[in-house]
Amino acid sequence: MTSTGETTGEPAGPGVLVLAATPIGQVGDAPPRLAQELLGADVIAAEDTRRFKRLTSDLGLSLTARVVSYFEGNETARTPVLLEALLAGQRVVLVTDAGMPSVSDPGYRLVAAAVEHDVTVTAVPGPSAVLTALAVSGLPVDRFCFEGFLPRKAGERSRRLGTLAAEERTMVFFEAPHRTEAALTAMAEAFGDDRAAAVCRELTKTHEEVRRGPLAELVAWAGEGVRGEVTIVVSGAVTVLLPDDPASLKAAVAAKEAAGLSRKDAILAAAREAGVPKREVYNLVHS
Repeated sequence: MTSTGETTGEPAGPGVLVLAATPIGQVGDAPPRLAQELLGADVIAAEDTRRFKRLTSDLGLSLTARVVSYFEGNETARTPVLLEALLAGQRVVLVTDAGMPSVSDPGYRLVAAAVEHDVTVTAVPGPSAVLTALAVSGLPVDRFCFEGFLPRKAGERSRRLGTLAAEERTMVFFEAPHRTEAALTAMAEAFGDDRAAAVCRELTKTHEEVRRGPLAELVAWAGEGVRGEVTIVVSGAVTVLLPDDPASLKAAVAAKEAAGLSRKDAILAAAREAGVPKREVYNLVHS
């Protein structure tokens, strides 16, 4: 503890694992703490050491830390090595090519191992393609879910999207540019051609582009070819409630409770959507 009563964040025993967010486009978006952590690290685990070298050059940093690669291909084998460094009291900083480590990027295995061995895990917050795309999409942001990358195989992709057809929250996906048209086509088949969506390409970069519209329109646009990093945002399903259908009203309340709303809030939300008095839905649910 400091004299002001604030925690310093420093561990009493083992080292510290720092998940450091890196820019998703412009180097100027790097948080000041990123440079501080890189300069103070004992070991830096980077998804792509060449890209990391360019980043440190752009930031004007001269590092003393040992830099090792940590990517999908060696994540399983490299995790015990990094854990050993942490248990020896070293400060390990993990960075990926863009955004926050472990969010659809390497990092989860190391975090899990560190937590299991009571190693302090902290983060340098910073740029996030998920939140950036969500914010600029123009779609509802009060409730959302992140689905990462869809399966590459068509059948598996369709099945995954089928399980999300009734999802009421706004959904965020990552996708490779050469699979964007196929992904949007599968989404249109699962969610309907008229479901609102946005394709966010090259966020914060020179050629940033956000295309908004119904899925059918976005499929046609993607057919001309897509380049760069892609994040897709899709609006959630809209439940149509019939005022004179007690079963649908009760089912809507149950679904909203299952999604995390209290019984009171679920009843209020269902009543508003159906355009009926709250008391009517309340009596129906408690009958």
